Amino acid sequence: MITIGQLARYIGVSIKTIRVYHDKGLLPEPDRDASGIRHLRSATDEEFQQALREIDDVLTARISGLRATQGRLRRLAAGHLAPLSTEVGAHLEHLARWGFTPRWVDLQRDLWILVFATHPDRATSLFHDQAETLSDPALRQLFLDYDHAYDLDADDPRIDEVARRIAEATRERYGPDELPGLDAASEIPALIQDTVNASSPAWQRLDTLIRAQLNA
Repeated sequence: MITIGQLARYIGVSIKTIRVYHDKGLLPEPDRDASGIRHLRSATDEEFQQALREIDDVLTARISGLRATQGRLRRLAAGHLAPLSTEVGAHLEHLARWGFTPRWVDLQRDLWILVFATHPDRATSLFHDQAETLSDPALRQLFLDYDHAYDLDADDPRIDEVARRIAEATRERYGPDELPGLDAASEIPALIQDTVNASSPAWQRLDTLIRAQLNA
């Protein structure tokens, strides 16, 4: 099973287009597999065993993915992986010219190094998505406001306003069902965000507010 957002990315169309195809009956609703059973206690023995096998397969895949990620991180630490492409380097230079603080530019450099090292299959598309976002002056201002909120008090009302605007812009750009990011099974996004939040109480509250509004 894949999400509507993953399907859209795979075939190069928007989520809205997928929904249009579905509404027209061109993409029928898929059957649920055993792992999608709502109440395993009401499943037959065969369905229960199938669900357990599928869960085991998922866990095996996650373990394999984590081992591969660990290997890439070790190669990066040993200097055996190229940190960033020239395309990303040029993007970081643009950030400075657009008014982002050196702190933000350094943070973005470190984050992209991690993303390209741990998720090479997704990193390029994620990078292009952010670069396209920042090419829009209005959306770029949101990132600038996030950057400059670093030194605000955590209870500053301006944080609430920035969070509201970012949540609204995110929904408008990506739709309500599928938000950008890395695989849910990965621990890397949480580690990255925890590191970012630890550097600023204002950023921590901003992240909390954005998540709450997107999940509402």
